[in-house]
Amino acid sequence: MKILLIVLALAACSHKPTCGAATTAATLPGVTTIHFPAGDGVTITADVYAPHPTSAPLIVLFHQARFSRGEYRTIAPRLNQLGFNAMAVDARSGHETQGVGNETAASACALGKPTNYIDAIPDLKAAVAQAHTLATGKVLIWGSSYSSALVLALGAELKADAVISFSPGEYFDDQGKSKTWVAEQAKPLAVPVFIASAKSEATDWAPLAAAIDPKLVTTFVPTTAGHHGSSALLSAQPDAEAYWTAVTAFLKSFVAPAP
Repeated sequence: MKILLIVLALAACSHKPTCGAATTAATLPGVTTIHFPAGDGVTITADVYAPHPTSAPLIVLFHQARFSRGEYRTIAPRLNQLGFNAMAVDARSGHETQGVGNETAASACALGKPTNYIDAIPDLKAAVAQAHTLATGKVLIWGSSYSSALVLALGAELKADAVISFSPGEYFDDQGKSKTWVAEQAKPLAVPVFIASAKSEATDWAPLAAAIDPKLVTTFVPTTAGHHGSSALLSAQPDAEAYWTAVTAFLKSFVAPAP
């Protein structure tokens, strides 16, 4: 019996790929779902929230671990109100959130591709390339948790016009990267960067912010406990408006004032 319990415990702790989930949420009006390939053949799914002309700045939105593009179902429309178009992307390291299944994860699993955090890099690259076909104006990249670290690491390579990062950290040292990989990769960033997190997470990303030219970095840490990732902006969070005030102030310069 003791051996059986040990075997069961090991099985419960073993890594299982996140292969997406069924979508139960209704399609939002005015939102278009698109599909395009990653460099390794995985099909990426994204929701495009684009009420403005293609000349408007476009924010590419990436989710946190075990989530999907559904993380932005209420965030993206508010970004639209600020004057931005938005594209919420399923990266392959994810599962489901707010009733939206991660279709990119399902595609990766069907092809036998790994779905660890670091494996999502081709998805981010393909999504930003796709964004440049949809927008003639500036393209900003935005990440949540593990993807917030990836947008810092890839921002210079992807030639983003700004990087927004909610709860970044050195999340990849168990996936073939060094313990300082994100900080090292973020050093070349030469565009405005916004970093926010829960109060308890500020020490985690301090070395990342310190690696970037301080004149480019805006940070926000709430006086309250706050919340992890972009979900800090959801209305269910008691301090969501404090986060919105901070990120809105950062984004303001990217939207042309009304004539």
